[in-house]
Amino acid sequence: MERTTISISGELLQRLRMIAAERRTSMASLVREALEEKARSYRPRPRSWGIGASGYTDTATKAGDMRPEPRSWR
Repeated sequence: MERTTISISGELLQRLRMIAAERRTSMASLVREALEEKARSYRPRPRSWGIGASGYTDTATKAGDMRPEPRSWR
C-alpha cells in the first residue's frame, strides 16, 4: 500500500471524521472505500463509432472562420 496526500476543505474533513466515528472505522479506511467505489463505477466515455469521423480535429474551428456566400432570397 502507498501513502498519498490530498487537499480537502475543512467542512468535508469534519464530515468524514463524523462518518468514520459513526462507523467506528479509520478515516483512511473510509477514504479507501469511497475511492474504490468511485473507481468501480467509472465508465469511460464512448468513442466515436466512426459516424462522421473525418480524422480532422480542427473542423469546428475552420467552420467558424468560414463565411458562406449569402443565398439569393428569390
